Amino acid sequence: MTTQYATAADRYFAAWNATDEAVRAKAVAEAFTDDVTYTDPLADVAGHAGLAALIGGAQAQFQGLVFRPLGAVDGHHDIARFGWELVAGDGSAPVAGFDVVRLAEDGRIRSVSGFLDRVPA
Repeated sequence: MTTQYATAADRYFAAWNATDEAVRAKAVAEAFTDDVTYTDPLADVAGHAGLAALIGGAQAQFQGLVFRPLGAVDGHHDIARFGWELVAGDGSAPVAGFDVVRLAEDGRIRSVSGFLDRVPA
């Protein structure tokens, strides 16, 4: 695994776990290009503001849960993929999935295609 893929994933998780709006905005800007697109089965947003709002909404829905990587980051060329799970304080992980991201030349993520493997009923 190349460091650029791991760095991109680390920044991704930092953005998704930033609960303060100002910290989240900064983390989103560091991890994602201005014109980022994010698409999963439940969302289709673009830009920093759209993504930050999506993250805030997910945090409101799943209060106190933390996104963490699930397995290793894999990548080639400008594409990376990684699994993740949303973990509660008791260690349970009610939500899990994986994302495929495309990186810009500066290493920031310019697109995310997300897939949900486990969701609550």
